[in-house]
Amino acid sequence: MAGADGTGSFVIDNWSGALGSGCTRVLKDGAVFEQAGVNFSHVKGKAMPVSATRQRQHLAGAPYEAMGVSLVVHPRNPYVPTSHANVRLFVAYPEHASPVWWFGGGFDLTPFYPFEEDVLHWHRVAQAACQPFGEAVYPEFKQWCDRYFYLPHRREQRGVGGLFFDDLNRWDFAQCFAFIKAVSSAYTQAYLPIVARRKNTSYGERERQFQLYRRGRYIEFNLLCDRGTQFGLHAGGRTESILMSMPPAARFEYQYEPETGSAEAQLAKYLQIHDWLAEGETCSV
Repeated sequence: MAGADGTGSFVIDNWSGALGSGCTRVLKDGAVFEQAGVNFSHVKGKAMPVSATRQRQHLAGAPYEAMGVSLVVHPRNPYVPTSHANVRLFVAYPEHASPVWWFGGGFDLTPFYPFEEDVLHWHRVAQAACQPFGEAVYPEFKQWCDRYFYLPHRREQRGVGGLFFDDLNRWDFAQCFAFIKAVSSAYTQAYLPIVARRKNTSYGERERQFQLYRRGRYIEFNLLCDRGTQFGLHAGGRTESILMSMPPAARFEYQYEPETGSAEAQLAKYLQIHDWLAEGETCSV
């Protein structure tokens, strides 16, 4: 990411605490990225929080171990989408039973001024990453992403989706780990070409103010809906690292309505579920 920015560099913050240790790296005020953060953490706990066991209620309260990498990028230019990626491994140690492991993760894209070719590229790369693991994997995890990154109180998607999965142990450990690596590699393949295409697009105060307004939605999702944020805070994790995903600047406006027919109004058409790669679909939203 620092290379894609050109001028910015990451501040490295190694940390340790009662639950474990990790490293938070944050780039601020770069030429391309207003803020970008990468978290690595390895934590252990005596009792798995309920927020991490919705699909495995029998593991609630069991000792656990978790390791993960999360990444959030907030670009400076409103025409460059915000992006997020995460991969993680959980291991629970239930009493009188063998350890239970599963992977989770994915990536998603949150544009303010969407471009059809960018959205198609994003999903084509996601599909290609899933292809070696089965024809049904991309549609399943794409739909899961659509369900997960949804703001019910706003009745809109957070962005244009991507991939999301949790409780992944359908294959053996080696195959699941290979999938995690494929998803991790696909993220930069999907995102960096979009950054390169849009980073020099001219914009003014109108676009900047709309970007800040839409960042407010990002904050709403992270604080109200995101299971990862809830898990970290409920488990007593490092707050600064957990909230690294927040944008460096945002604004809220009461009952904002974009001008009919404006570029800002076009975003609403993208914040609906689309089968972007369906055969014969033009994706003209």
